[in-house]
Amino acid sequence: MKSCLVVDDSRVVRKVARRIVEDLNFKCIEAEDGQKAYEECQKAMPDAVLLDWNMPIMSGIEFLEKLRVMENGNHPKVIFCTTENDIAHIKHAMASGANEYVMKPFDNEVIESKFAQVGLIDPS
Repeated sequence: MKSCLVVDDSRVVRKVARRIVEDLNFKCIEAEDGQKAYEECQKAMPDAVLLDWNMPIMSGIEFLEKLRVMENGNHPKVIFCTTENDIAHIKHAMASGANEYVMKPFDNEVIESKFAQVGLIDPS
């Protein structure tokens, strides 16, 4: 079973994302900030990461930059899920190694579509 790390400081967003990724047959791990996400990746590298940008302790972009230099850090498909929707943020995310970018609020169709686009699931 593939795994997805959901990184967001909002418990509600993590709960919604968990339900979506579990419905896509992914095991879900949660982290409330980039530092906790980094620690989870040190334990076991996930197949996918749904990542918020604005979080305490370590932001999503800081986490992504640290992730991509870890051993096997290029393995996870990283999808930013954030309210930051200006072109500068999107370019920065993609240049730092994000695979896709989703605006909040998101739903199961959007996540399923992005997972298919990055090769995590077969398109339906």
